[in-house]
Amino acid sequence: MTKILLVEDDDTITFGVRVSLEKKGYEVTACTCLADAKRSFSETYSLVLLDLNLPDGNGYEFCTWVKARCNTPIIFLTVRDEVKDITKGLDMGADDYVTKPFHIAVLESRIAAVLRRAPEEADALISCGRISLDRERMRVQAQGKEVVLTALEYRLLLVLMENKGRTLPRSLILEKLWDSEGNYVNDNTLTVTVKRLREKLKNTRCIATVRGIGYRMEEAEDETGK
Repeated sequence: MTKILLVEDDDTITFGVRVSLEKKGYEVTACTCLADAKRSFSETYSLVLLDLNLPDGNGYEFCTWVKARCNTPIIFLTVRDEVKDITKGLDMGADDYVTKPFHIAVLESRIAAVLRRAPEEADALISCGRISLDRERMRVQAQGKEVVLTALEYRLLLVLMENKGRTLPRSLILEKLWDSEGNYVNDNTLTVTVKRLREKLKNTRCIATVRGIGYRMEEAEDETGK
């Protein structure tokens, strides 16, 4: 059974989320503060649902604490919907960000999407729609045909594919694209590289722009081949 740690101090939200997720077959442990969350946490949890505003601190602190120990996925649940708050959470390694009030069906969908990404990280071949990337051979195909990419385009696609379904802030992407020789990749270069990458991938719609934040690799209905 998939174990989820819910860190939330609102009893009403906790009750609703817990009941709904348990009906879906998840095992949910609920904590109302950071201290309890730290005592309860272990790597046996597949996911953490984390409120930002807690009685003894904030969710950012717990996110940092978890990520320093393992790569357990984290979804923030919060009333804060400003871009600066969202990007801060994502920059710290959170996998998604759900603003309150939310519909439980939306949360369940986000949880399923995050959990689906976990096993793909160990595979050499990753895909999205009709785009596939072979990490061992460093080869990319789109609609069944091999695509020749520059080193920067390949690294960008790899970052997006490895985080499929997750919104990546521009600042985080730029940090990941900084190469070992210290060659600087600026914001304008990122914009141009995304444009060229989309074109080379047959004008793919799988690379979505999240306005004011960054980019997200996602399945596009017209590119699934169905």
